[in-house]
Amino acid sequence: MTRFILHMLAHLLVPGLVARLAFKANWQKAWLIMVTTMIVDLDHLLSTPVFDPDRCSIGTHLLHTEPAMAVYGIMLLIPQVRIIASGLLIHMALDAIDCYFQLFS
Repeated sequence: MTRFILHMLAHLLVPGLVARLAFKANWQKAWLIMVTTMIVDLDHLLSTPVFDPDRCSIGTHLLHTEPAMAVYGIMLLIPQVRIIASGLLIHMALDAIDCYFQLFS
């Protein structure tokens, strides 16, 4: 339960830190957009069970695959969607870190 709470807090705080550092002029808007990219977790609805605290999202869910992450990386090159891409990649990185911690818990 503690890992889950820390994971959710990280999904709120890390985008805020990145927004403050990288998008200073409009950091609140950037943070809100990045947090909104958590909608990518809707791909969990395609899994059974929908929520499994011991399942690694990376490579399991459609929008958490390497091809999807490659698209998110390419999106960084497009200024109009750079904040969205940043949020998605931060989300993937935090999920990957959670997978790593699952190995040791």
